[in-house]
Amino acid sequence: MPARRAHVAPSAAQGELAAALAAIRDTLALPVDFSSGVLAEAESARVATPPPTTDLRGIDFVTIDPAGSQDLDQALHLARRAGGYVVHYAIADVPGFVRPGGAVDFEARERGQTLYAADGRVPLHPLVLSEDRASLLPGVDRSAYVWSFDVDDSGAVERTRLERALVRSRARLSYEAAQARIDAGDGYASLGLLREVGLLRIEQERARGGASLSAPDEEIVRTPDGGYALEQRRPLPVEEWNAQLSLMTGMSAAQLMLEARVGILRTMPKPGVDEIDAFRTQTVALGRPWHESIGYGEYLRGLDREDPACLAIMQAASGLFRGAGYEAMDGAAPADPVQSALAAPYAHVTAPLRRLVDRWGLVVSEAINAGREVPHWARATLHELPSLMGASSRRAAQLDAASIARVEAAVLSGRIGERFNATVLAVRNGNATIQLAEPAVTVVCPAPGARAGERMPVVLEHADIASGSLRFRSAG
Repeated sequence: MPARRAHVAPSAAQGELAAALAAIRDTLALPVDFSSGVLAEAESARVATPPPTTDLRGIDFVTIDPAGSQDLDQALHLARRAGGYVVHYAIADVPGFVRPGGAVDFEARERGQTLYAADGRVPLHPLVLSEDRASLLPGVDRSAYVWSFDVDDSGAVERTRLERALVRSRARLSYEAAQARIDAGDGYASLGLLREVGLLRIEQERARGGASLSAPDEEIVRTPDGGYALEQRRPLPVEEWNAQLSLMTGMSAAQLMLEARVGILRTMPKPGVDEIDAFRTQTVALGRPWHESIGYGEYLRGLDREDPACLAIMQAASGLFRGAGYEAMDGAAPADPVQSALAAPYAHVTAPLRRLVDRWGLVVSEAINAGREVPHWARATLHELPSLMGASSRRAAQLDAASIARVEAAVLSGRIGERFNATVLAVRNGNATIQLAEPAVTVVCPAPGARAGERMPVVLEHADIASGSLRFRSAG
């Protein structure tokens, strides 16, 4: 799906938006810089001893990330074997650079994750680590946690291994470049096999009963003139295939942790019976009934994203994907260890440069796989992670929502009085949640008598960039 971009009008609106975005940082008390002590410790950090004894620099790893990325957490390599594939997935050795209890560790616990603000990132670690020494940049030797999987020809994992090793990435590819090479059949052999294994893993997900909304992403992008725009895009196929390797790794890590009864899981409860029944009723009312013979994951995959009724269904379905969090264990497994959207236990272990919890996940998984005791520092602090990550995730969500609201207001600030076509996503107490056809802004509008799934014209009455507020009225 081509990207659709809505630009902010130049000059005054751009200046007002820049001030509004800066104010968000103050309101949310986002960190500005790292202290001199944190920077000094990061500058002096070297890979912890003992260094990796396994040398996998002969493997042609490549990285696939958004264009321009320097914080490269993962590198991949795939090869054929009799009856299936061998998948190598290298993860940046952040635990080797961050001293437990040190200044970098303390600051990372305060931050929780890299935050992506419209006017710049707030990194989890100093850039000397996240974009240099620990990053899996091409053409340089790096220490990494390397997951190796024997995958059969149906996409099922037959065997998992994990070890610290020296690796050397051969190339840093953007998603667009990787997709182009795959489509042309030109490039690294791993890329063609990534498509094969990715599609097989998607089928595995379907067979498990996993589910995903797969709605287009709304992103804030910088324009060549230094301004801002909203872009709606659907992920490229290679992004989904690449994500399947990360999911496979996280599920394997969770299995290791559950067998040892120690670790940190990413969980999400299954929707309750009442929630399922309510959603099923909504699909009937919208004319796209969800039949009981079809799993809800399969039903969601079959929705037509261009159908207004399906947009309303996806809005309603978001209520089935709630309650995600982290659960630490040491001695006893959780009563419900499953991440319900994946229909499997799952752990975060593939993004340690950008997410705090992955550092623990890697250390715990590697110790379990090697038959060693989990390091004391990791085991003793597992229970702290759910609250640390919860607070960080809430702040990230607030930042994202506030940023998008202000950019939306700026995009529309010069169009007060204009008429727009919109789709009604949901109705409650006489107010309709609507999505404009262009730009794809979602907002609440008074609309007595409106029905979910129908199209309605609206008129923009007010747009305030500082607060990110928009006001529409029905023009029907």
